Amino acid sequence: MTRPVWVLHEHEQPRHHFDLRLEEGGTLRSWAVPKGLPTDSAHDRLAVAVADHDLDHATYTDEHKSIADHGWWELVDRNDRRFVFDLHGTGGVRRYALIHTGRDWLLHLVKDQSGRG
Repeated sequence: MTRPVWVLHEHEQPRHHFDLRLEEGGTLRSWAVPKGLPTDSAHDRLAVAVADHDLDHATYTDEHKSIADHGWWELVDRNDRRFVFDLHGTGGVRRYALIHTGRDWLLHLVKDQSGRG
């Protein structure tokens, strides 16, 4: 069984932002994250769900889009309002949670990183 991929695209158009994409169910589920992945647990980031992308988009780049990080991810926990996952990227493993607010999502860096795989 192959591990599901993830990618963080950095866009320069229409204005600078990032897109987090997680492989699930044969597609890349995607969220626009204007300020990128959170770097500390005290500062959550807005994550706006956007249209799913085809899996081949995980390696796509052009003059306005580059890959900021990539790797594979694993689900830690999920319920109706949030899911917790580990991103295994080029700089190591970090645990995040996506929390649904009812309208958008918040991307949270989990404070306790000791349980990550």
